[in-house]
Amino acid sequence: MITPFYAALLVLLFIVLAIRVIRLRRRFQVALGDGKHSELSRAIRVHANFVEYVPLALLLLFFIEQQGSAAWLVHGLGITLLVARVSHAWGVSQLKEQLNFRVTGMLLTFAVLLLSASLLLWQFVGF
Repeated sequence: MITPFYAALLVLLFIVLAIRVIRLRRRFQVALGDGKHSELSRAIRVHANFVEYVPLALLLLFFIEQQGSAAWLVHGLGITLLVARVSHAWGVSQLKEQLNFRVTGMLLTFAVLLLSASLLLWQFVGF
């Protein structure tokens, strides 16, 4: 099983992102929302964006692995997803946003989702 390895790595990143939000909430003394603090707002969005995309991508990765796809393919998708989410988190977290990191992160995330979905559909129709 390969997917659990990437799930574990992504959970570690998820925890890092969550701790960052918690620390900023404490520093700015904001319990809900962002208190109009740009740094906190960015941290919240990075964490939320991770939650919006990673579970579905991992589920698709798991399905691809369960269908007996080659290990190199599963690893390739897993590594790409991990790089994508680190890139996106880094880019959006910067107060002077690093747009190229954000865009790269989202493009790679979409690539993993689209390729995974396409592979699963391809398998389903019997090709």
